[in-house]
Amino acid sequence: MATKKQSIYHTPLPITIIRPPTKRIFLNLWELWEYIDLLYLFVWKDLKVRYKQTIVGASWAVLQPFMTMVVLSLFFGKLLNIPSQGIPYPVFVFTALVPWTYFTNILVQTSNSIVNNYDVITKAYFPRLLLPMAVIVTGLVDLAIALIILLGIMLFYGIVPTVAIWTLPFFIILTITTAFGIGLWLAALNVEYRDISYILPFITQIWFFITPVTYSSSLIPPQWKAIYGINPMAGVVEGFRWALLGKAEFSGILLLVSALVAVLLVVSGTYYFRFKEDSFADVV
Repeated sequence: MATKKQSIYHTPLPITIIRPPTKRIFLNLWELWEYIDLLYLFVWKDLKVRYKQTIVGASWAVLQPFMTMVVLSLFFGKLLNIPSQGIPYPVFVFTALVPWTYFTNILVQTSNSIVNNYDVITKAYFPRLLLPMAVIVTGLVDLAIALIILLGIMLFYGIVPTVAIWTLPFFIILTITTAFGIGLWLAALNVEYRDISYILPFITQIWFFITPVTYSSSLIPPQWKAIYGINPMAGVVEGFRWALLGKAEFSGILLLVSALVAVLLVVSGTYYFRFKEDSFADVV
């Protein structure tokens, strides 16, 4: 009997070796899947923190683009009389504000995702990509709410979505890809250079005016469409308008360039994030 107990006590235990991530250009999807439960916890934590002790709660997802739509409709629609291709200007601009608001919120939150979770990063190992991914998933809740309100505004103005609405998931994916790619760059850079938090509001403000939110890309000369598409949010905004309204300008070359730039941002952002990932705990 003693021999059996001794053999049990000396049973070798499994050994897990944690090595620094290799500098690869692709994601380790299997490792991310192993931590899928942790992603869920990060998302749930972000949702609770965002709406904890708020008066209107999730309504902020609607109030921000809605109030912006009112102001832009007054100044650009009424006073400046910006052409909106026969679409009521509030609908025209709110359709663009839905992806734009998601995009800007994701940039701000993703850029701080590593810095704000320094206490977790310095104490336990997990794929750091889960933190910006959690921001992306959490933001989809606000995006879904804003889309529902947009459909309500469209019905109020008597606008019924066309069959092109089936392409909307593609433009949502393009929005996520763009935000995620840039967000990875900002998250990694913000660990080492805290100036990012101060520069980002200025960058997004300039970015707003070079994106066709208050105007249509039809004002851009055809020979400049490819260059204009380097801004991936130009393709996103015009894609949303085309998918939901059907009458908006649709430029194949602009969309193609925007999609290619978005993919490039994700690939390069992932590579840079993984390259810096093993030093986050030391620098943050």
